Amino acid sequence: MNHSIASSIAIGMGLSFLVGQTSCVCSPSFLSDLADIDPSEAFPGGETTGRVLMKSNAFISPAANLSTSNEALFYAGNSWFNQSWVIAPASATTRDGLGPLYNAVSCSSCHFKDGRGRAYDGEGVSGVLMRLSVPGLQEDGAPTPDPHYGTQLQDFAVPGVMVEGKLRVEWEERVGHYADGTEYSLRHPTYSIDHWAYGEPHPDLELSPRVATSVIGMGLLEAISLDDLKAMADPDDANDDGISGRINWVPDLLTNALSPGRFGWKAEQPTVAQQVASAFSGDIGITTEMMPQSNCTESQTACADVVSGGEPEIDARIFERLTVYTQGLAVPKRRGWDTDTIRRGKRYFQEAGCEHCHRSNYVTGDTASLKELRGQKIWPYTDLLLHDMGEELADNRASYSANGREWRTAPLWGLGLIKSVNKHNHLLHDGRARGFAEAILWHGGEAEASRERFKKLSAAQRRDLIQFLGSL
Repeated sequence: MNHSIASSIAIGMGLSFLVGQTSCVCSPSFLSDLADIDPSEAFPGGETTGRVLMKSNAFISPAANLSTSNEALFYAGNSWFNQSWVIAPASATTRDGLGPLYNAVSCSSCHFKDGRGRAYDGEGVSGVLMRLSVPGLQEDGAPTPDPHYGTQLQDFAVPGVMVEGKLRVEWEERVGHYADGTEYSLRHPTYSIDHWAYGEPHPDLELSPRVATSVIGMGLLEAISLDDLKAMADPDDANDDGISGRINWVPDLLTNALSPGRFGWKAEQPTVAQQVASAFSGDIGITTEMMPQSNCTESQTACADVVSGGEPEIDARIFERLTVYTQGLAVPKRRGWDTDTIRRGKRYFQEAGCEHCHRSNYVTGDTASLKELRGQKIWPYTDLLLHDMGEELADNRASYSANGREWRTAPLWGLGLIKSVNKHNHLLHDGRARGFAEAILWHGGEAEASRERFKKLSAAQRRDLIQFLGSL
């Protein structure tokens, strides 16, 4: 740790709540039992942790230790992340090629201020997209696309091309009660698609809504060593703790080998670069060297006839800058991390077994492409593994090693700043949860026992745990 961070310490979380089967001590005496703290928790990205910014801009800072050359690449990538793409042909040849079918015109349309999308409400871009597939996996383990609509619903199109369909959602409130009698309500979504433009989809079409996640700290997650991931994985629950985390082994398009998935709600992308290429292809309709194929299906003839913005539509130089930008986005400093309230909440978090899956900290490895990300003690609160989240959250859509009930443990860093940055508190993979408590209450499967323990806490204990999550 450098001198400036040490001096600052001297002066001075898709939420996923996967937990194990350890018992939770909920007696009144527990209220005075404070969790230990590590001074490095104040800087969850280590020396990369972002500079002080207004809370509404908490996610836009570059890693604090970026070299001058990498910082220049970062800010060049920032312009490409935020700038809208246009229809080809255009005078701005480096920014044309939008679509023909797409969900957004820029990365920031869904990741506003590098933050998180909100739940779908039927109006405009919300940062939610709908994955599509039919039963069965392809030879490489990828979901099988619908013959007419592929693997993602595109609800925008360039002139002359019909949008694929219209996403609908209906919300139903479901009332429950904590052990102390306090009432809560969870909103349950039912998704459907109508106005199909290219014929009826497969009769067993599978739908999986996905909300855009915040982009912070992705380079650091990429830098967590494979040895650490393998050490945490326990696919057969050999230690009998109720937790069976699994790596989602997915194709790495650069190495032509299987690698651990780290990004996306089901850990379907192994690297930051591949995540960037996948988003350009599926969300904006922009081709890259890594993913050079158009997203038009054989049924979409008008789509296939649209003028391209080049082959590929984004060149390697620009793609490099976008990758550095995504790798280099900093995690913000913690707030109030060492107060008694937060320390009590942290203790409840630990005693409930949350860290069985939301592993608090790592030291990054030495293979990161940005040397500034190497050897950093980080506090992301994730194991990046797949866990069974129960039937209520299941999308029943397999993807590579992930089955229809499994989701990647979501990192929790930055969790308490989503409302400041994105003006909402929508959590989980489709934004159904309105805040931390609802996110916890939705969990089942491996987290069912811990959800029930949370429900048995007193109101004061629940508040402390929620405030701890808000400090991340």
